[in-house]
Amino acid sequence: MRQCSLASRAARMSPPLAALALLLALFCAPFAFATQADAIGAEQGRATYYDSHFDGALTASGEPFSNQAMTAAHRSLPFGTKVQVTNLDNGKQTIVKINDRGPFVSQRIIDLSQSAAERLDMVERGVARVRVSVID
Repeated sequence: MRQCSLASRAARMSPPLAALALLLALFCAPFAFATQADAIGAEQGRATYYDSHFDGALTASGEPFSNQAMTAAHRSLPFGTKVQVTNLDNGKQTIVKINDRGPFVSQRIIDLSQSAAERLDMVERGVARVRVSVID
C-alpha cells in the first residue's frame, strides 16, 4: 500500500483549497499541541502580570478584564479552568480562573491579574518563577 505524505497531498490540491488548508492549519496550530499542563496537570515557568491600562478591555473569553479579579491568561488551557499558581521563590500560592490567552513571550507560561500577583508577592519584581497546577 502506497503512503501519501502531507506535502504530496498539498501539491495535488487546487490553489484555493491549498490556501484554505494552510490558513486552517495556521489557525489551529496553537490548539493542536498539548502543553505540559494539559498532559500532567502542572507546568513550571515564569509568570508576569497585566498592566493597569488593560482594565475594562475584553479578554479572549469575552469577559471584561479587571486587575481586581483573580484571573489569568494561558496559551492553551480552556477558559474557566481553575489553576493554583505557586511562587517557587517564596512558596506563596493563589487560585485563578483562566479567561484570556497569552502570554506570547518565550518562557512565560501565565499572565496574572494584579490582585493575583499581589497574593504571590511578585508585584515589585514583575516576574516570578511559578508552578501552575490545574485544579478544576
